[in-house]
Amino acid sequence: MDAVRVALLREVLAGTEWLGATRRFAWALRGSVVSHGGGLLLVGTPGYEPWHLAAHLVDEAAWSGTPELTPTLVRHDARPSDPAHLAVGPGRLAAARRGETLLVVSPDAPGADLLEGVHDARRAGATVLTLGDGGDELTTMSHEALRVPDGAELDLDTVQHLVSAAAGENAVPAPRGRRRLRYRLSRLMDQLTAPPPARW
Repeated sequence: MDAVRVALLREVLAGTEWLGATRRFAWALRGSVVSHGGGLLLVGTPGYEPWHLAAHLVDEAAWSGTPELTPTLVRHDARPSDPAHLAVGPGRLAAARRGETLLVVSPDAPGADLLEGVHDARRAGATVLTLGDGGDELTTMSHEALRVPDGAELDLDTVQHLVSAAAGENAVPAPRGRRRLRYRLSRLMDQLTAPPPARW
């Protein structure tokens, strides 16, 4: 979907909750990767890999001059013989660290392995954002979530286009009020419950 189609879609959605929700989520994503600078990990489920979102985020990173938006795509069936940008497997979630951002795209409830990987990443200090209808357990682990339930007015692919376009916009406000407080409290809880750093 090109910029003209995204603009037309935004016109159609003006006045609906979707336009505001996708922008808020995109701002949270951009705010996390820019302020922490640790890198963006993007993962789907074994049955759904977010190729399109990865490609659009790469484009938005280049167009907006925000290289932090360029994701590392984590693939469930990655093989060492794959090209380097396609060879990152789910073990990368366990290696996630403070300052990194993990974006999970899940059209339905994820399996136990993915939930465990997301839990490990959050516990290590990564910021977790979820997009889709991954269920309550995944949403609870998220610092920020945008639910796209099955049968909603917009499908997950369309929402991903809106999120990636908004993430690339240069006029991104800083979180304010209750949202900023909630984010800061969430980060503080992560710091307090994170395991101690490894000894030298």
